[in-house]
Order: sequence, then C-alpha cells, then structure tokens
Amino acid sequence: MTDESESTPTAPDALVLSALAPLHVRIAFVVETARRLHQYGTSAPRLESAVDKLAERLDLHAQVWSSPTAIIISFADGSDRDRIAETTRVIRLSPGDIDLRHLSEVNEVVDKVIAGEVGIDQGFRFLHTLSDRIGPRGQAHEVLCYGLVSATLAVLMRGAWADVVAAGSIGLIVGLVAQISARSQRARLTLEASSALIATFLATLISLYVTPLTLKTTVLASLIVLFPGMTLTTAVRELSTRHLVSGVARLADAVATLMKLAFGTLAANELCKALGLVPSAAVLPSIPDWAIWVSLIFGTYGFAVLFRAAQSDFPLVMASAALGYAVTYFGSRQFSPEFAVFLAGAVMGALSNLYALRTNRPGALVREPGIILLVPGSLGFLTVSLIVGRDVFLGINTAASLLAILVSIVAGLLFGDLIVAPRRSL
Repeated sequence: MTDESESTPTAPDALVLSALAPLHVRIAFVVETARRLHQYGTSAPRLESAVDKLAERLDLHAQVWSSPTAIIISFADGSDRDRIAETTRVIRLSPGDIDLRHLSEVNEVVDKVIAGEVGIDQGFRFLHTLSDRIGPRGQAHEVLCYGLVSATLAVLMRGAWADVVAAGSIGLIVGLVAQISARSQRARLTLEASSALIATFLATLISLYVTPLTLKTTVLASLIVLFPGMTLTTAVRELSTRHLVSGVARLADAVATLMKLAFGTLAANELCKALGLVPSAAVLPSIPDWAIWVSLIFGTYGFAVLFRAAQSDFPLVMASAALGYAVTYFGSRQFSPEFAVFLAGAVMGALSNLYALRTNRPGALVREPGIILLVPGSLGFLTVSLIVGRDVFLGINTAASLLAILVSIVAGLLFGDLIVAPRRSL
C-alpha cells in the first residue's frame, strides 16, 4: 500500500475522492480492507500501519487495534479538528493464514482506489467478493504439496532415503486429514492432535513391518506443515515492536498448537507400547549432500502452493525460500547457527523491502517464503514433547535454542528494515 511519502498520483487524488464519497462508504472500504489483510496473514504492526495510511489518504482519522482474533477501528471524519471518534467497528475473526495471491490483489485494489483509478464502491465490491474457496483439483494439489514439503524436510534433516519416502507418504495422509478437518469446526480444533497420533502410529508400523526408520526424523518431517513456526516468529516480531496483546495472544496460540501435537505423539507412543509395537532403534546412513539442493526445488514449490501464491509469482516465491535457506546453510559454515539465521533474516528483510519499493507490490512475497525454512517449529515441538514427557532439563535446553533462533530471525528482519527502509506496510 502506498506510503504518504510517495508522490501524489496525477489522477483524482485521495482528498478529492474522499470529498465525493460519503463517510460510511469510506469507512466500509477501510474496514473491509482491514478484514481481508487480517484474513490473509498480515501481522498486527503491518496491518495497523497499512490501515492508518489508507484512512489518512481517504481523509479519515482512524485508531486501529489488531489482535489474532479481532480488529477494533474507531473513525472520525478528516474535517473534524477535534478528531472525536464518530464510529467504532469491532470485527471478530479467526487467526488468518498466509495467502500471497489474495494479499497481492488487496494491495493492488487499494493502490488503485488511492490513485483514483477505481472508485471506492467498486473497490469495496471487489474486496467483498474475494473467495478463498478452491476446487477439488486445487485441494488435491495442496495435499500433494503436504507430501512434497514433508519429504523435503526429511532430506534437510539428513534422514535416510527410507525416512524421506515414509515422511512424504505420511505427509500426504496428514494433508488429506487437514483438508477433511477444514470442513468441520470440531474436527479443525483436533487437527494437530489427531494428525500427530496418525503420523506417529503409521511411522511405527512402517518401521516395524516394512523398513527400519529414524522415527523422530520421520514424524517431525511428516508433521512439519502443522508446526506453528511462522506463528512463533510473528509473535516475537509483534512483541519486539511493542504490540504486546497481539504478540502474547499469538504466542499462546502457538504453544497450544505445540501442546496438541505433543499430546498426539505421546498418545500414539503409549498406544504402540500397549499393543507391543516397539520397533528396534536403527542407525541408517544419511542421504548425500547433493540431494539437499535437488529437494529444495520440490520443497519450495510445495511452499509456493501452500502459501497460495499466484502462478506468476511461483518463481519469485521459490527463489526467495531457496535463497533464505542457502544464506543460512553457507553462513553456518563460517559463523554460529544463530548468527547464520540472523544473517538470512537481514538479507531477506532487506530484499523484501527493496522488492516492494521497486515493484509497488507486497514485500511479503519475498519475506514470508524467505524465512519459512528458518523458523524453528520443530524445536518448539521437541521442547513441549520433552517437558510433557518429564524430561524437563533437556526440554529447557531445547527451549533456550528455540528462543535464540527466534530472536535471531526477528533481529535479522529488524536489521533488514534498517538496511533498506520499508516504504510500504505489507
């Protein structure tokens, strides 16, 4: 979305549009924009900044408060010198998921409305008719990408070939369970626990009756898409920018998700023990290094699909995810893992701002894919699993590693903003 520091368009400017549009029309457009940004995974600081700038360009005074489950906006007309709120809107929402295609579309519509190329009424109708539903073919494509991402993560975790095949196969089943659960509110609430139980039980059966597996690697990789690594990172980013309510709420949501995943895994382990299904531990040869770079092609494609990027943006999203991992991989050879993650965060943060500045499109197209392979979702899962399993000291040690990586990512993104100043809110 256009910053107020950018040049004013030659088309009818925002003030003229505001004078022509009734107050309730302008308010409705801002509210719908905020709702859509929230729905498509925008963090609280970026959402509030974007709505503030949009309201100002439409000759409104707005006070915005955003959390993972609600948005509250108070409006006053720009002609009111006292800025006393005339209207307050409360929007109750579920936590949003990243949807890069729709986020780009919202950004484009808002820019056109501000530039006077599209009327506010027309822009509102377009936003209101955006549909998040995908057809059966798209759903099958997403299920396939669950398997691709799971297999890729098994490769990146240096599992054996058997672990990669098993993780990809179980990932497909987890994707199918996720698609089925999306149709029911009750099933959606138990998705993580049921998926962890199914994944652990299937991995145990495969290891016992088909081929030996590294169970921890296989289970972690098959569940990786459900790990709230991005949620944890966003929570720390919000806390670091003093958006305390949103940051704490998002952190609590991530911990609750990790607890459900850990419970499902522990329940499956206890069930397997009760049935006498205890595979022997096996040391398997890890895959060669060249497989890592080949797997990145498939994994980054899977992330592009799961982030719901437009097909025209697939090369950009895939390249961003691969670059973020490559900076971390080579950086860890020269520095500590934490500093390598910090370096990758700074590079991707700066590149996302530069991309937004040059193309007038959301920097999220570069930033979110660029850090997806850095976020420590698996470490969070291990931390909760160890603590629930009463291995408290090892759990605390893993939690320290989790916190160090989270801080490194967020610090890198903040330094990226210093290297290239963000001129856009998204």
